[in-house]
Amino acid sequence: MEIFSAIENRRAVKLFDPNHPMSQTEEERLIQLAMLSPTAFNIQHWRFVVVRDPALRQQIRTVAWNQAQVTDASLLIVLCADLGAWQKEPLRYWRNAPPEAQNFILPAIHQYYDGRPQVQRDEAMRSCGIAAQTLMLAAQGMGYDSCPMDGFDFAAVGQLIQLPADHAIAMFVTIGKALQPARPRAGQLALETVRIVDRFGE
Repeated sequence: MEIFSAIENRRAVKLFDPNHPMSQTEEERLIQLAMLSPTAFNIQHWRFVVVRDPALRQQIRTVAWNQAQVTDASLLIVLCADLGAWQKEPLRYWRNAPPEAQNFILPAIHQYYDGRPQVQRDEAMRSCGIAAQTLMLAAQGMGYDSCPMDGFDFAAVGQLIQLPADHAIAMFVTIGKALQPARPRAGQLALETVRIVDRFGE
């Protein structure tokens, strides 16, 4: 699918065909595409928790306002962020770069993140948001529908997936085949409302 069409046609779908399976090849292709998303310093903070166990998905649904897409979508991904990724073998993010680039970037990573937990979290969440959009557009391009989600008990889901202490959940992305077309867009703001030129108030 041409990228402009994927952007225009992507909608948040709530009702998925629970009988439509997604192949392992399709799942891996989606995540591989999402892994091409940009991250600051190439740190790749995202971790994609693919929930396949039907019983676990049902447990997650109970702490997600009983939303049907949690169990009915072909794919449920709990998109998490490794908040400490910046300090975990940072050379691996630049292993293919020339030594002069490594010598510049690795100290810069440490300087930027060390002792700044809010910066660590903010950057990791930005990375997850970009990866989520890549996932949804890739799904659209493959003929699937999707839904981004944050309507759930984050702490409860963290316990259910055994989230490590230095990770945080960013959101869910559900992917599958829609049972019905999405409703018309509810009310897009005008370009003049959202585009600010140079400064607010001018």
